[in-house]
Formats: sequence, structure tokens, C-alpha cells
Amino acid sequence: MKNYKFILGLLMFFGLTICMLTSCEEDIIPDNPSTVITPLNNGTKVRNLILVISDIHLGVASYQECNANRIALVHFLQKVRNSPNVKELVIAGDFLDEWFVPANIDNYQGTDQTNYVDRIVLNNQSVFNAFNNIIQDGNILLTYVPGNHDLTITEANINRILPGVNQSRDVGKLGLGSYSPENYPEIVIEHGHRYNFFCAPDPFSNQDIAPGTILPPGYFFTRIAALHVVQGCEQNIDTLPIVTVNGSGGPSQSLLYKYWYLWAWAINELPVNQHFDDDFIITNLNGLNGSYSINDLIPYQKTPGGTIQLNLYNGIQDNWESRCIQNNVNVPIPTEYAIVSSASATGTDTMAYWQYFNYPISKKRIVIFGHSHDAKIKEYYVSGQKNIYANTGTWIDHNPNKTTMNFIIVTPQDSDPSSSTFVRLYNFEDEKMTKMNENSLRF
Repeated sequence: MKNYKFILGLLMFFGLTICMLTSCEEDIIPDNPSTVITPLNNGTKVRNLILVISDIHLGVASYQECNANRIALVHFLQKVRNSPNVKELVIAGDFLDEWFVPANIDNYQGTDQTNYVDRIVLNNQSVFNAFNNIIQDGNILLTYVPGNHDLTITEANINRILPGVNQSRDVGKLGLGSYSPENYPEIVIEHGHRYNFFCAPDPFSNQDIAPGTILPPGYFFTRIAALHVVQGCEQNIDTLPIVTVNGSGGPSQSLLYKYWYLWAWAINELPVNQHFDDDFIITNLNGLNGSYSINDLIPYQKTPGGTIQLNLYNGIQDNWESRCIQNNVNVPIPTEYAIVSSASATGTDTMAYWQYFNYPISKKRIVIFGHSHDAKIKEYYVSGQKNIYANTGTWIDHNPNKTTMNFIIVTPQDSDPSSSTFVRLYNFEDEKMTKMNENSLRF
């Protein structure tokens, strides 16, 4: 029998998360602000704290990934609302979830995204009440940056459910955004998925069957993963055919083999009770219509050592450079590295260095990502200059071998030359604010 926690841990590498089916208690919102000194209340009335959270993964049913933690999230947001020191709250992506839905379920149920988003709100009304209370008070700026699980959620739908929210999106790009708080251009906050081969928007693949779609292969991976969890399946019905290296096929075939290798790992680690030629993956999302099979996703060969072929995402190994340009990636990422590192949290972390700290044009000194569910703070030095990277972790119920209910607090420096900008990482497990790490620098 497979080690279930090991499987869950592997999924975290994609920034794709697992939900255990749990019941929800009644959500109770405390009203009285605390006067106790806490990370959100330093005893003054100066509003300068910048809070960042991400990867909440709100959905429409019991399989959504933030169920048991939802009450704590509401209580946390109430504490944020009552804080005299919080200036900004940033949601760094994967707030809503169109991806973690069992593959045999139609997300929209014959309707549209607006209806789907309304169902998310209905399923998580207390959470949205808490966010909207923060907006309506007018004391704290709430900013939303898109992630991959909410890649195609429109600006209009976010505005509709969070009236008055500040959205920070790349101009003309659905599903991408980054944010620098006002007066702090040295800080940048984004989800981090634009650098991931499986999760970055893909406006080049599948255009023959779904003109305009940007759904990357990670969407299908997550749909299969969600079905695996719901079914509790331990072994695939079918055996995945082996693909071997096409020695005479050149670089493109070599890259496609590496793409196959990653998919083969995923399918074998996340078995489902479906035949590989069953059209059980229902889409009807972002231009993709109808149903697809595992065989549609996996590279294959007609003869051992022969040409490796692919149905969905045909040519994906050859268009990564174009995807990087289209997705506003500062520094091109080699395709081979992008494929093999897509299953690693480190692959996300190192992008802070390559895309910002080591990029000569960039002046960013603090980079905050989400996506990997691996909360941390690291420092990088470039030409003797210190830089700080932080990851916001997640709020999902089950994050094997890691904490959950994470948040980052940035405390900016002031005019005193001896002051520093602090980046602190906390979790809210057991509804206690526990500091996990901190670092500081001065711009």
C-alpha cells in the first residue's frame, strides 16, 4: 500500500493541493478587538504592516481544501480587521479554485463562471463576509493577485464578490499579476506560477480545438489528483505504456520524453479507478469543451524508440520560450530546466533569485511568492547585497510534513537610518500566532 502522506507531499510540489473530506462547523465571528500585544497589534496606532496570505483554495463542495481551517481563517481575518497597525492585506493567488475538482465532475454544471463563483461564495459565506468587512471599513487595503487555480477567474467576477478590492493584474493578461505596495517598489508579491511549466498560462497549445484557451497541463493533473483523493484508489486499472528515448529525434523529442517521464510519475502515484482510454475528464472551461482521457494527455510511441507523439498539448515542449515571453517572464527559463523543476518547490523558490535579485534591471530586494505551499524565508546575496525571499505557504487543511494557516508580515523601515524592513513568517495553527522565521534588511 502506498504511503498516503508521501503521495500528498508529492502533490504539493506542483502547487496543487489535496483535500480530505471534512465536515464544517458553524462559523463564529468574534466582534471584540483585542488590546493584547500581538504580531498584529504593537500597542501603537501607526498603520504600516503589510500582510500576505495565499493558497486558500476555496471551492464549491466538501472536497474544497480549506474546510476545517475555515473557521480559523475567519477568526484570523477578524483579528486583521481589528488591528490598529495593519495597512494592507494581500491575497497572493489561489484564492478561488477552479482546478481542484474531481475529474468526472462538471465545474459549471451547465452554467457559467459567474454561477460557479456565486456557489463558492455561498459555500464560504463567512469568509467572504470577513473579507468584505475589511474592505468596507476602509482602514486596510485588500489586494488580490491571481494564481493558477484561479487562473481564468475574471477581474469582473472578483470585483463582484469583493466590491472595492484592489486587483493587481498584468495588463492584458488573464491569470497573471504582481504587486508592489505603494511607496515600496523594492517589494514584489506574486503567486509564482508564471515560471512553472505545468502551471503557467499556455495560450499556444490546443488552439485548434479551443481557440483562446490558456489552460496549462497542470489543470488536468489537478483534476485527476482530486479524483484520486475522492476515490481513494490505490492502483490503476490499466498499465501505462513505456516510452523510450528517441535517440535520433533531436532536442524536441528529448524534451518530450522528459515531459512523458513527469506525467508517468504523476499517473502512477495518483491512480484513479478509470481506464486510460475513458473520456472521464469533463472540462467545459476556458474554451475547452467535452471530455478527455488520460491517453489524451500522455506522450506515446507506436514503436519502441520511435517518434514520441502527443494529442493534447501537442508541441508544448517547443513553445515554452514563447510562453515565457507571453507571460512577462523577465529572464528566459531553459525548457529542460522548466520541465524537470516543475515538480519541485525549489524550482519556485529559485525564481526569486533568477527573475529578480540577479536580474540587473530589477530593483526588487524582497520577493514574496505563494504556489508551493512550502512556507519559508530565505536570503540571497548578489554582489554583496542582501535580498530576502519569502513563501506564504497555504491555508489548506492538510499540508503533510509542513505547517498550514501561514501568513507573512512585512514591517517597513522608517526614516531612522538604523531601522530595517522586517519580513516575518507565522502560522495560525490552533488559532495562535506562532513565529516561524524572520529576516531583515534596509533598502
